[in-house]
Amino acid sequence: MAMTTTRGTPDPTDEAVALSAAACLFHGFSDPSRLAILRHLALGEHRVVDLTAHLGLAQSTVSKHLACLKDCGLVTSRPVGRASMFALAHSEAVLDLLAAAERVLALTGDAVTLCPSHGIAAVHAETHEEA
Repeated sequence: MAMTTTRGTPDPTDEAVALSAAACLFHGFSDPSRLAILRHLALGEHRVVDLTAHLGLAQSTVSKHLACLKDCGLVTSRPVGRASMFALAHSEAVLDLLAAAERVLALTGDAVTLCPSHGIAAVHAETHEEA
């Protein structure tokens, strides 16, 4: 990820920027609803109403997450009449990343879900604090 200086040494500024960009990318994948939308778009283009019906999510939720995914460059849209059709951008790379995540999850077992900072219990507690 890191660029090198003219002397051939890593430029820590470029590395920090690259790591920050990677963290932002992974944030795009950090919500279960966004992951569900991405996985469903792997099947092909869909309108918001289609995703709402297939995933059982509210229209406002789907629209909000599609806007985030589009802003992240993970989803594209094209107008069709009064609606928009959404599709995966860079579908092969996104699917490769999701497959790699599944492999890492299989290797780590329950470790990620049991993590006290970011595991299921921590996310559940955070959700209840916001309510």
